[in-house]
Formats: sequence, structure tokens, C-alpha cells
Amino acid sequence: MGSNACEKPIGSEHLGALRKIIDRLRDCSVNWALTGSCSFAVQGLPVRPNDIDIQTDRNGAYEIERVFSKDMSERVRFLESGKIRSHFGVMIIDGIRVEIMGDIEKRDCNGEWGESVELNRYKKFVTYEGMEVPVLSLEYEYEAYKALGRLDRAEVLKKWLSRRPK
Repeated sequence: MGSNACEKPIGSEHLGALRKIIDRLRDCSVNWALTGSCSFAVQGLPVRPNDIDIQTDRNGAYEIERVFSKDMSERVRFLESGKIRSHFGVMIIDGIRVEIMGDIEKRDCNGEWGESVELNRYKKFVTYEGMEVPVLSLEYEYEAYKALGRLDRAEVLKKWLSRRPK
């Protein structure tokens, strides 16, 4: 999860794709936020993202699909795995994989599905490369990764959060 100190955490290809996403969704009513490694990098963690993950609600997922119809490689559909389910789709923008997840629900330790994430509760905006980028807070991401059993990623976030000034 490291990167060379001289490099920007987000490469030019990812940055270009992110700019297109922000520009094209600016005039839509879609409530969305970055999540995952691209969100971490935008918030200052020294990670290099492989893809871009967008979290939204059900309607937002299908609206993003409509806005980016020419870029879709997997149409949005309801998809369920062992621990997570959402309205999921994939688009490719300038060669970068962008995953869309609407109304994510996580399965708890009792096997019950939790409520979908209330984005506005955890969403904030950060300025990155002149863009106002909606992201999910790192505190929320830590709890989400912990709940999914992705303890390696949760530990990275925990260490990062413990070093930040309160």
C-alpha cells in the first residue's frame, strides 16, 4: 500500500477518470461518494488505487449508468455475494475500472442483512487537484472494512486515523 514519496498517489489516468465523473455528475441529482482506495488516496493516505469505487443509492446507480451509458462494461443489476449486496455495475473510463454500488447492504455475524448505508451521514467533501470530491469518512470506512472482515485494510485505516490530529 505504499507509494514513492515523489509520486502523486493518484496517477494521471485515475485523475482524468475522476475529473470526468465529477464533471458529468455535477448537474445530476445523484447522491454519491468515492469509497475504497481512491477515496483513501484523495484523503491523504499513501495508497495507489487500482480502480475507482462509487457508492450511491439504488436510483443513483441506475442514473449513473444512464449518464455513462457508453462507458458501461457491466450493466447495473442487483448482485449478492456472501457478505455484501448492492445494485452493482462497472464502467470503464479512459481504461480505468469504475465500480458503481447502489444501496449497499452488509450481512452481519448473525446472517442478517443490515440497512443500506445512509450516505449523507458519512459523506464529506475534500478538495483534491482543484476538485471538490465527495468521499466517505475514513472513520466510516474503518468500521465498514472491519464489519466485512477485511481486517488488513481496517488496520491500515486504524493506524492512519490514530496518527491524525483530533
